[in-house]
Amino acid sequence: MPLFKKILIANRGEIACRVIRSCNRLGIATVVIYSEADKNALHVRLADEAWPVGPAPSAQSYLNVERILEVIAASGAQAVHPGYGFLSENAEFARRLEEAGVVFIGPPQGAVRAMGDKIESKKLAVRAGVSTVPGYVGIIDTPDEAARIADDIGFPVMIKATAGGGGKGMRVVNRREEMAEGFRAAASEARSSFGDDRVFIEKYITRPRHIEIQVLGDRQGNIVYLGERECSIQRRHQKVIEEAPSLFLTPQVRQAMGEQAVALARAVGYHSAGTVEFIVDQERNFYFLEMNTRLQVEHPVTELVTGVDLVEQMIRIAAGEPLALRQQDVTLTGWAIEARVYAEDARRGFLPSIGRLTDYQEPAGPGIRVDSGTYEGGEISMYYDPMIAKLIAYGDDRVQATERLVDALDSYDIRGVTTNLDFLGSLLTHPRFATGDISTNFIAEEYPDGYDEPTVNEQERELFAVIAAYVRAQQELRARHVHAGDADSPWKLLKRAGRGG
Repeated sequence: MPLFKKILIANRGEIACRVIRSCNRLGIATVVIYSEADKNALHVRLADEAWPVGPAPSAQSYLNVERILEVIAASGAQAVHPGYGFLSENAEFARRLEEAGVVFIGPPQGAVRAMGDKIESKKLAVRAGVSTVPGYVGIIDTPDEAARIADDIGFPVMIKATAGGGGKGMRVVNRREEMAEGFRAAASEARSSFGDDRVFIEKYITRPRHIEIQVLGDRQGNIVYLGERECSIQRRHQKVIEEAPSLFLTPQVRQAMGEQAVALARAVGYHSAGTVEFIVDQERNFYFLEMNTRLQVEHPVTELVTGVDLVEQMIRIAAGEPLALRQQDVTLTGWAIEARVYAEDARRGFLPSIGRLTDYQEPAGPGIRVDSGTYEGGEISMYYDPMIAKLIAYGDDRVQATERLVDALDSYDIRGVTTNLDFLGSLLTHPRFATGDISTNFIAEEYPDGYDEPTVNEQERELFAVIAAYVRAQQELRARHVHAGDADSPWKLLKRAGRGG
């Protein structure tokens, strides 16, 4: 069955670049869209065609459905890959594409709608035999009603937006006295984030782990699960470090979670890539959290341990091809860990840092993968998420993957904006991370006052200056293609560098 000749990517940044790479390998022409702020962005440079869609604000550009449909028609794109975020889980956008005779590279509209409503998705999960967190599956109108329900469930409870996602519209309430404020805060945030202030309540699992299952289904009804991702290291419900597999799961629990994820996907007639998220307690009991009907930010760790290109599979499935993969074919080999590199100041409450990247050199080496959407001289804009790149390390085991990722973080050269590189390094070298003693509370517990960069004394500064000079000397030596004995030794170059000449 022939694949598409031309695909439009309705996104920006690293995920647009990521989709372009798979399309290039498959021989598919790519069309991208860009806002005025992104006219010089990397995805614009890499694509075969680039079309403007509006001013910098997302609502006037990357969410401008009418303009995007115009570009699709004018460019002759046969299919649209939405990436993640923006229109990726917008069932109405998928419907408009279908009306225009254009293929949406993602799940069917019904699945998007069913899983987009947290209350309805939980009801559906119960019917599909999926474990769910005890709670009240219904709309709650007032703080008093919420308090009465919480009394029945038992504190602590979690108030959650029914249209929520990405940690928005969520509040933990530990005591009845906190309910009124927690209810108002969750509803208000839900209204501002999703235009929908409906909330529901479920039991809050203490010291939970966030573990998700990657599913992949075709249009012929075949569905497989590709193992799990451990995403427990989060800051304010936003994932920071992800890894595959999880150190916590036993083979039996992994299989049970995978089978329930497939059962849920089958219940909604799912095809394409999707992720079923669970929370797991300290006894390895797991409970359905939500289903993301799109490609996840952290998909590279699954690709590295399974050898499956998820973007390619999404394209093949959208073109009508059956899965060539069966469950017995899925194996998890090695270990992969991803760190999200952000332009933010971890020492100042993680405030976004905007500006031009005056220096930008990505790390390289065995097992290192960098999914980025920028370049030296590129801009980190105030209008979009300030993620610079996803840095992923693969190793034979968790120890090797961690060591490679820490080394890569140390060699990542980013200047012009403040980054979270030091904070990521601190997380990965923390004793609790090494032992796998983590939960979604890890950052709050270990960095209760935020992150503060370790102080460096004068002697250490001098040592670092010598090391930096030596590295510079080595780079100069390599640049001249000098062989041993043919020129000055690195130590002579080091002395010269130290003298400034």
